[in-house]
Amino acid sequence: MRNKTVDEIVEKYARVATPRYTSYPTAPHFEPAFPEVTYRGWLSALDASEPISLYVHIPFCREMCWYCGCNMKLVKREGPLAEYVETLLKEIALVRAAMPGRVPVAHLHWGGGTPTALSPDQIARIMDALRASFDILPDAEIAIESDPRTLTEPMVARLAELGFNRASFGVQEFDPKVQRAINRIQPPEMVAKAVGMFRRHGIAAVNFDLIYGLPYQSVETLLHTVDLVSEMGPDRIALFGYAHVPWVAKAQRMIPEESLPDARARAAQASAAARALTEAGYRAIGIDHFAKPEDGLARAQAEGRLYRNFQGYTDDPAATLVGLGATSIGRTPQGYIQNQPETRAWARAIENGALPVAKGRAFAGEDLMRAAVIERIMCDGYVDPDAIGARYGVPAGWWGPERDSLRDMERDGLVQCGATGLRVTSKGAPLARVVAAAFDSYFAASKARHSVAL
Repeated sequence: MRNKTVDEIVEKYARVATPRYTSYPTAPHFEPAFPEVTYRGWLSALDASEPISLYVHIPFCREMCWYCGCNMKLVKREGPLAEYVETLLKEIALVRAAMPGRVPVAHLHWGGGTPTALSPDQIARIMDALRASFDILPDAEIAIESDPRTLTEPMVARLAELGFNRASFGVQEFDPKVQRAINRIQPPEMVAKAVGMFRRHGIAAVNFDLIYGLPYQSVETLLHTVDLVSEMGPDRIALFGYAHVPWVAKAQRMIPEESLPDARARAAQASAAARALTEAGYRAIGIDHFAKPEDGLARAQAEGRLYRNFQGYTDDPAATLVGLGATSIGRTPQGYIQNQPETRAWARAIENGALPVAKGRAFAGEDLMRAAVIERIMCDGYVDPDAIGARYGVPAGWWGPERDSLRDMERDGLVQCGATGLRVTSKGAPLARVVAAAFDSYFAASKARHSVAL
């Protein structure tokens, strides 16, 4: 094993552009013009007694954040919101009609955009439709993403009445210069006030998102942010690397390239923040999440029940995730489905009585086996490819080529390969995406552009 320095490791591996592996095959490999009738068939084949998850996408924000890579629309008028809600209600009815019954729901996540850009009454109408169409279980997790800059006490009170029990905030960074550079001004006091509102109304479970690699960000500014965040005590924290993809996210063109930290600075920020979070009592979950020891995510990790989906790490074991709203992505046991990303095309399909399918991908060949291997690498840092292969009738030793491709990482002390499988070392943990990519049969031939690994 070569004893490479951290800088050498970063220089060699952290610049590698790799998928985040929230799905496999990944979204760039979804097929366009996927047949709507196929998705209808997948929905009709669901087991009506098996709990599923729901994702509701609200692609609107009241203010534009320049770092954001999400599919969203800036909205200043109420008309587009009202039209979207009416169409979403129709989509819910179409999906329900395609299913074999009133399917139980164990997890419901509202994302965006900013779901709280809607009015409390609009959110209530959608929740009423969801409860009428699906059997939302009494202990279901019902989570919503929110913007502390526009949040009000009446909104939080209504969310509590509607059964929401988890809230998520995009904190990103508290340094004023960084906030100005990304056009998201929210002092710590504003975020603390928003957290307090949720907790006063009984929504005690709170998630924060932090980002490293932002313009003008440094280890010092990020550590100060971590200190402030730790005082607020969110249950879960996601620490993401900023993905500068201005060819996809046009608002990112407002961020000067020269203001961005280089690969070594990004790695130093990520390492320092992760260390500070663990010293503050959080447990590291996978490559970029942290949770309090008593949180369900930490318990799931300890018990080997950690999973990965489009929201990141989760304790949700559901094989089916139904996406609702423009650009939402879902999964069934047969494959992936993505809705039309453009709201007009999405609405037009629904008005014509069709599910608004834009892309999809049916599982084929070794997809499910490789997906299982990649998920365990991303979640556990350990996998026995032979044991997983046996579940799919594949002989032991099938991953010889993949092991060969990992020899360099093995020599650098990032992975250990042996008779019982593959283990990502503590040194290699931040680069688990690169390890997982060795098992991605589509990655080498892909022309898709991804964010860097660290």
